[in-house]
Amino acid sequence: MSEETRNQESAEMQSQEQLDQIVSLKKGDTVKGTIVKLEDNQAYVSIGYKYDGVIPVRELSSVQLDNASDAVQVGQEVECKVVSINDDKESLVLSKRAIDAENAWDELEKHFEAQDVFEVTVADVVKGGLVADVGARGFIPASMVERHFVEDFSDYKGRTLRVKVKELDRENNKVILSQKDVLEEEFEANKQKVMAELKEGQVLEGTVQRLTQFGAFVDVGGVDGLVHVSEIAWNHVDKPSDVLSEGDQVRVKVLKVDPEKGKISLSIKAAGPGPWETAGEQFHTGDIVTGVVKRLVSFGAFVELAPGVEGLVHISQISHKHIGTPQEVLKEGQEVQVKVLDINPSEQRVSLSIKETEEAPAQAPRAEKPSKGPKIDLKDNPNVSLNNQGMSVTLGERFGDKLSKFK
Repeated sequence: MSEETRNQESAEMQSQEQLDQIVSLKKGDTVKGTIVKLEDNQAYVSIGYKYDGVIPVRELSSVQLDNASDAVQVGQEVECKVVSINDDKESLVLSKRAIDAENAWDELEKHFEAQDVFEVTVADVVKGGLVADVGARGFIPASMVERHFVEDFSDYKGRTLRVKVKELDRENNKVILSQKDVLEEEFEANKQKVMAELKEGQVLEGTVQRLTQFGAFVDVGGVDGLVHVSEIAWNHVDKPSDVLSEGDQVRVKVLKVDPEKGKISLSIKAAGPGPWETAGEQFHTGDIVTGVVKRLVSFGAFVELAPGVEGLVHISQISHKHIGTPQEVLKEGQEVQVKVLDINPSEQRVSLSIKETEEAPAQAPRAEKPSKGPKIDLKDNPNVSLNNQGMSVTLGERFGDKLSKFK
């Protein structure tokens, strides 16, 4: 057989195959082809038929697209389903979305059963959450995007997220995805690891994440620990927001780690030198300083000299005049001048005096006591003798004549 004869037979066979395809092509068939041309609202596909098929933009993806180029590129191999065919009008409408959805549901069911993690690209931001093309329309509710609250999702379009299948309903074409579940699991795993490495007494650098009425949550290595409001500063703090802001870098000391409850107690004030450690350098015996009355008790007043450093003014050291209670002359919150009588930082004790900062009032002269009888001048009395030690009156001189008869 000549070469020319063989080529002719081969051409006839190809023509017959094409004829068979033309004859057998019908609605619902699955075909494979190559993207040969793109327009805004459709893509042209060569499937070896006598004319090219068209995929409308709505049939390119399970999510809404602005342009066909958002889903496919020229030269890309695609698998499609015949939606309609009209040889008289040379109209062949195909759907890539239909085939993708059929293949996707099998994969989604596998992901759902295994609860494994896979990546998706955010195709659109809609009211209530995000949309991703996973062969079917995958929806990520706003509450399942991040571990924290997100107010604006406008910059999420085009992002790649790591998700799990949260809910799956093939009959109703419902696919709910969650990135939050992935982040929560990773957070918990990291939390256990960090907590296992944390030691009580350890001092760390942290970042203030959240502020509440009762304290501040500080991130230490990817895990949040609580600094109670009483552990923020040595002085009294009404609200954490008065002294801290989210994002602040702070040094914290680990007070307690409870892996079972997943709680970490931290302290900002304990991470630095305590007030009594510097009190010995700041205050000395004999110093007169300004303080604030913090508490009044029956035996005196506690006066704050510096945050965390309080000294006692004993009731006897409050005033030069006698007082029954400290409340008679002092009130809490009052600013007073005090003198340091004694300071012992190691015992965290300071003795103070208010009255020694004040001049003592002058004493009034004493009034002479009135005599009970007539004044007797003893100077010239012969019965009285005066000497440097005092005076004496002898019985013999006073009663001599009367005593002689008893001899």
